[in-house]
Amino acid sequence: MAETNGIPPLLRELTDKITVSVFDAKGAQTGTVEVDPAEFGGKINRQLLHDVVLMYLANQRAGTHHTLRRGQVAGSTKKIFRQKGTGNARAGGKRTNKRRGGGTSKGPKPRDYEYHLPKKAVRAATRMALLSKLADGEAIIVESLPLTGPKTKDMVALLKAFKVGRKVVTKKSPEGTETSQEVDVTLHDTTVLIGTAGLDLVAYKSGRNIEGVKVMPCAEFNAYMLLKHKRLLLTRAAFDALRVAKPVVRTKPTTVEARKAKKKAAKAAAATKTAA
Repeated sequence: MAETNGIPPLLRELTDKITVSVFDAKGAQTGTVEVDPAEFGGKINRQLLHDVVLMYLANQRAGTHHTLRRGQVAGSTKKIFRQKGTGNARAGGKRTNKRRGGGTSKGPKPRDYEYHLPKKAVRAATRMALLSKLADGEAIIVESLPLTGPKTKDMVALLKAFKVGRKVVTKKSPEGTETSQEVDVTLHDTTVLIGTAGLDLVAYKSGRNIEGVKVMPCAEFNAYMLLKHKRLLLTRAAFDALRVAKPVVRTKPTTVEARKAKKKAAKAAAATKTAA
């Protein structure tokens, strides 16, 4: 589908193979990998991604907000002044929401915001988010993470080695003149999600103190985390694990099939008992 008035379509289908660059730890390209979009569903549904992200955000809410109604605030229920004869507008007690210090009208109360979409929809959204990163050129594959120990400076140096674009920086001198200079943009200048094949404590401890950096195993990816970060950095092992991962499909027999199987088992049991 083509864009309508500059708005991208809700459903985007991908058929052509996607080429993803592979780099070493120093930021030098060592090769490329071709990805078939069919491995990740081949479709990107923006509406489904929107719904799943809203679900994740809603489930993160504590729901502990609480306001006091007019019956819960301190104050007398006595009428401030008599109904007629004063020349003022009629008024009730001090605890009404119309007066300062009174209760809140229709304020929020503690509630649970949690809800869940179907599991198959959530899994499909995760694959769509990953496919969108690959198709838009926002994913980078690194051969390995050469981290000898949990050191933040080593992770910073690794992120600064990957250049993802250019930007113009304007500097103002003490004399008041402005000069523009084009500089490189690295992974350290943006938000990045680093995916490992398994639980890598060294990589996790090295990146947990860096703002905008999240390190997690690829098995724990979800649509919200993939879309929240602007870039995706995958190790070669993590990328291979994502390609071979298949969605878990649980087949449950229908009511009719279960009834037929039950009757068939009962007949077999009766026949065995008669023969005995």
